[in-house]
Amino acid sequence: MTPTHHPFPGGARFAFTVIDDTDVATVENVQPIYRLLESLGMRTTKTVWPLRCEEGSRNFSLSETLDDPQYHAFVVDLHARGFEIAFHGATMESSTRERTARALERFCRVFGAPPRVHANHSFNRDNLYWGVRRLDDPALRLLYRLAFRQAPDFYQGHCPGSPFWWGDLCSEQIEYVRNLTFSEINLLHVNPSMPYRDPGRPHVRWWFSATDAEDAEEFNHLLRPENQRRLEAEGGVCIIATHFGKGFSCAGKANSETRRLLELLAARNGWFPPVGHLLDWLRAQHGSDNLPADEWRRMQWRWARDLVARRFAASLRARRRPRRAQVGG
Repeated sequence: MTPTHHPFPGGARFAFTVIDDTDVATVENVQPIYRLLESLGMRTTKTVWPLRCEEGSRNFSLSETLDDPQYHAFVVDLHARGFEIAFHGATMESSTRERTARALERFCRVFGAPPRVHANHSFNRDNLYWGVRRLDDPALRLLYRLAFRQAPDFYQGHCPGSPFWWGDLCSEQIEYVRNLTFSEINLLHVNPSMPYRDPGRPHVRWWFSATDAEDAEEFNHLLRPENQRRLEAEGGVCIIATHFGKGFSCAGKANSETRRLLELLAARNGWFPPVGHLLDWLRAQHGSDNLPADEWRRMQWRWARDLVARRFAASLRARRRPRRAQVGG
């Protein structure tokens, strides 16, 4: 598929931004990368958890939330500096409607308006249209159920009557929700109609896609110079979904390879807005809200293919790490 080329604001030849999920984020491990982005003229999107997790969390207990004063001050300052703050659910574990409503109220008090962008988190049961509910292709739905062995109704944020229901709050307050992620740096190759509406998932106003990079290693691989050149040459759009808390900073400094690659990217003729601004602009370019059926079908299969390939690559990297350590030692 040939991507749709748009003349980007200011004569830029491509658009690039990041949505940073707040998993394992602390001021210490994300501040250096945000200072780097700011110095390069890039403004990206950071998700937050407005509330601490009272019941505790096995996997995310070290993460900071807006209930941590230092983190609260850091995120408020980021917002004042032009970074977009987004929602990642109420907190790091599943939340009832009451807690989600409290979290949205807290977000609005802190930032002066509801979040414009939301990304579902991990296995939280309040996720909207998550798990097998992300998919419509019958074969893929079957494969998903076989692979993950998860009840079709496990995620219930979109289900009225469920204790986890908050779909009405989402449609009232939030404009954009992230759905499928891919390994392709230029999202116009996969989802040129982004952002799009989906009548079958009515509690989300607009959906968007992203390019997946779990941590600094995957981010750096994705942003290698040949991919940067292609993104610019194709007039592409890239929204990387990543976790700045995973290896992007060490001892108060940004990862040196990430710094090098972002400096190369910033020197190109690109537009570097937050996610919500980019999606607003893309919407204005479209003549229709619809996602064509053939595009949606290809997206689902590409998502599945990329997910399998990423997991296989991650397992290979994990197996190589001990060998490197032994050789180096």
